Amino acid sequence: MAANVNDPSDPVGPVVSAAHLADGAVPALSELEFALTVAGNAFQRWMVHCMTAAGVPGLTSIEVQLLHAVNHRDRDKTQSDLCMMFNIEDTHIVTYALKKLQAQDLISTGRRGKEKTVIITVQGRDACSRYREIREKLLASSLKALNVDQSAMRSVASLLQVLSGQYDQAARSAASL
Repeated sequence: MAANVNDPSDPVGPVVSAAHLADGAVPALSELEFALTVAGNAFQRWMVHCMTAAGVPGLTSIEVQLLHAVNHRDRDKTQSDLCMMFNIEDTHIVTYALKKLQAQDLISTGRRGKEKTVIITVQGRDACSRYREIREKLLASSLKALNVDQSAMRSVASLLQVLSGQYDQAARSAASL
């Protein structure tokens, strides 16, 4: 049973960002949300610094993610493909990011029928390769040395995928209130 935020016998209680949200039907949800927030911020900071170390400074975390996605499987992608992949509603974010990546010659544009497409350039592929090398050296090797259980990581990833669907459904419901 999860600790009650208002339990006087537990002076520390669970680590949450908002005790009033943790004092509900699923207290562990607040712990998870706080951990997601902190991990998300750390992950975004990592992506930016890793890409800077790879020789491409000035990108935001979403731009780094989009660059890797465009590089994924060496196929052209549409803006709608990328929005769907990352569950991004605001297409302007992706439009701006793709223009910035194109201006830095990391991606180029093309067409698939009437749709505009993007594909990785040699410079973009090289940046992704350097990022991967740095990621392997600084992050993957330390996780391996710590013997982090990869099956546990997969389980966490599966849980997060399930939760993303629950948050999407709850968002649709909230929008109708």
